[in-house]
Amino acid sequence: MSANSEFGHVAAVGVKRPGQGTAGRPIPVEVNCYVVDAPNITIYQYDAIDPDKLPIRANMEIFRQVEQENPTIFTKPMAYDGRKIAYAALDLPLGSTSRTFEVTLAPKNGGTDPKPQGRPPRVYKLKLTQAATINTDVLHRYVSGQQSLDTAVATSLAAYNTIIRMEPNLRFPFNVRSFFTPDGARPIGGGIELWRGFFQSIRPGPGRLLLNLDIATCMMYRTGPLVDLCLDFFDRQDLMRSGNFAQFLSPNGLSERERIRLQKFLTNLRVTVPGSTRDKKRGIKRLSDRGAAQITFEYQGQNVTVARYFQLTGQQIRYPQMFCVELGTGGALVPLELCQVPPGQIMRKQLPSDKTKAMVEFSTQKPHERFQSIRNGAQQLAYGQSDYIREFGMNINTAGGLMQVQARVLPTPVLQYGAGSREVTVMPKFGAWNMADKKLIAPSTVHHWLVFSFDSRRFREPGASEMIKNMVRGFESTGIVMSDKQPIIKNGNPQGDIGAQLRAAGTESYQKKKTPPQLIVIVLPDQGNTEIYTAVKHFGDVAQGVATQCLKAGKCVGANIQYWANVALKVNVKLGGINWNPQARSAPILADPNNPVIIMGADVQHPAPGAEGRPSFTAVVGSVDALASKYVATSALQVGRQELIDDLKAMCKEVIQTHISYRQQKEGAKNPAPRKLIFFRDGVSEGQFDQVLQAELPLIQEACRELNIRPQITLLVVIKRHHIRMNPMANADRTGNCPAGTILDTGITSPVEFDWYLQSHGGLLGTSRPAHYADNRFSADTLQALAFTLCHVYARATRSVSIPAPVYYADIVCARGKHHFEPGMQLQLSDTVSQTGSVDTFRQAYMPIHNNMKRLMFFSVCCSVL
Repeated sequence: MSANSEFGHVAAVGVKRPGQGTAGRPIPVEVNCYVVDAPNITIYQYDAIDPDKLPIRANMEIFRQVEQENPTIFTKPMAYDGRKIAYAALDLPLGSTSRTFEVTLAPKNGGTDPKPQGRPPRVYKLKLTQAATINTDVLHRYVSGQQSLDTAVATSLAAYNTIIRMEPNLRFPFNVRSFFTPDGARPIGGGIELWRGFFQSIRPGPGRLLLNLDIATCMMYRTGPLVDLCLDFFDRQDLMRSGNFAQFLSPNGLSERERIRLQKFLTNLRVTVPGSTRDKKRGIKRLSDRGAAQITFEYQGQNVTVARYFQLTGQQIRYPQMFCVELGTGGALVPLELCQVPPGQIMRKQLPSDKTKAMVEFSTQKPHERFQSIRNGAQQLAYGQSDYIREFGMNINTAGGLMQVQARVLPTPVLQYGAGSREVTVMPKFGAWNMADKKLIAPSTVHHWLVFSFDSRRFREPGASEMIKNMVRGFESTGIVMSDKQPIIKNGNPQGDIGAQLRAAGTESYQKKKTPPQLIVIVLPDQGNTEIYTAVKHFGDVAQGVATQCLKAGKCVGANIQYWANVALKVNVKLGGINWNPQARSAPILADPNNPVIIMGADVQHPAPGAEGRPSFTAVVGSVDALASKYVATSALQVGRQELIDDLKAMCKEVIQTHISYRQQKEGAKNPAPRKLIFFRDGVSEGQFDQVLQAELPLIQEACRELNIRPQITLLVVIKRHHIRMNPMANADRTGNCPAGTILDTGITSPVEFDWYLQSHGGLLGTSRPAHYADNRFSADTLQALAFTLCHVYARATRSVSIPAPVYYADIVCARGKHHFEPGMQLQLSDTVSQTGSVDTFRQAYMPIHNNMKRLMFFSVCCSVL
């Protein structure tokens, strides 16, 4: 490890902060944290082993039953995480280091039949084993700055978090850190209900422990008859009113593709079959491919259908043509019409894209509304009345109100535009600015392009020609040179082979204009465009190496010049241009010619919950120009849900080599190799800082050594998925949020390590969420100013964004990983991979980005697309 390497914020090594920042003007803010008092005590940790591996809710019921049946041992309530760990305020008199308890839970069929079908009641075993004693003094030493974050501190925090969550987790549906209530639940179609709840977490702060309390939202499966949920999944509730639902939910009503979509949605959903002796929750394994009247099996020596079997056992089947579901481990097939969906089942799958708007509307609250909801939540939780919190000696001071701390608003960076602008510099206001009378600093030239429409209903004459005229005018207003003002226009079949149609159009255009097109503008239908979009991006980015710009027909036909100026921002960087630069005095780190800098960003994107066997996508991006406005990217795939980046060394080498080449060839730099490397890492939780330091930093260093360069390396972790919120007590912006550039590095940050919260963007809808940063050795003001400046170089928007541009770009490149497969290939691979359990099949099908695109910002997506 080189002596001049600079390490990032890794809590395990206890890197001291270099002091608080001083730049900017003060602003008082309220944060969603309460002060926690907790004495120095000993907490006894036990391993709880249930050999049956039941669901968490069942484990918690068993644990409570054990406590109730053994009051002389469990004199005080224990806190249990529902999995493997339990905590006690007293050393349990087990008689030895472990003890096994047996309990019988009451039957779920109302208690009328303790032995269903003659079977004995189920006996459950719970084995408790002494695991550790936790001295919470280490936690108090940590918040006092007397020691670094280590395993003992993390263990104490885990115990306290289990304790505060125990009471609500017994009463409500919950995930790891949040619980949810049905109050105000909203159905949004697609078989989904949205529920609100609360996130709560004990965090260390300077000199004290804090409770971070926030609003949380989750997706639940729609409660009620399973048939209703299935119809709602397809947004076809009208069929229930018309009486045609049974035909629809049958082999004659759904295509095989639709049946598989429904099956994936239902997999692992737990249902009950009321009125039967099987009236308990069982998970759905699959959806049958035939109706209840077509599936046969042997019963009492006869071949009977599923429908006939249920009639023989006293349950009338009214719609035998409908599908069945396979339940539990025994493979029992049950008609859809008999199944009920119990309430409170969290849907751990990806939110459908067409439901995003509903989710945003449901979860959006202005700062004052959100903070009032948090205060109300603290009253409802009534921490002071919790036996669990009281028995462990904790006190959460909600009476003192939410914390108030002093934040700062950083100076806004000045941005530089090109020659011909009415004003060549601009200072954003409220985190935004506009393109009026401004020219791009390095505009591109369009020699040859074509327009291809997949919406012939909207895109037709005379509107099509008018749209192209406005597009040319809009592009030219930004400084882009449009040598070709009359592109070839083609219409295509959205149901056909997208790539083949684009290839034919490109060939025709080449034959007429004797050069290949630089740009293909695609007009998409407003709805049902996802598969077309994916095929277009595969064609352009991977197969052919041509820039593509997708637009929705409803937005682009009849659009004004301002719309086209915004589209020009995306097109310009895709063709190799630069939109604007930060002014040198706003980015002194970048402007120092004696210490050239490369800015890099990396991210990992994991498959959606429930997508077993699918890979994670990784991305590394890096700046190529001196002022870090232009970026290149490389991507790969790896084993699903692995946080560390396998191919990081090779990916870093590729990006750094491109940076050196660009600086030398395009900018004429005499010393193009970077002397400083600032690496923003996204997709890492606070508990994984040490892994990143130990595994990834050496790979970055090794990449540099193999290129014969030795830059100082600064590693910053950017955490987006946190629950700290700020409510301005004065000087709010127009939305009620803190002004863009509000930074907080006191009061609620780490007691030892260097971290801060930066709200770099202006509020649009609800409460703005600041990004959380962690790093070392640079001065606080220097790094904080750099991070804020980089939030203004995001090429596709004239507003500051919530995280630095390289992090944003890395996130986009990861999301575009699916474009590296032949269209439709991912669906074909799904079953194969789930059977083999290997990602190798995906890796073999994964195609690299086309050479033509490797030095271009192909990942600048138009926000008008999907």
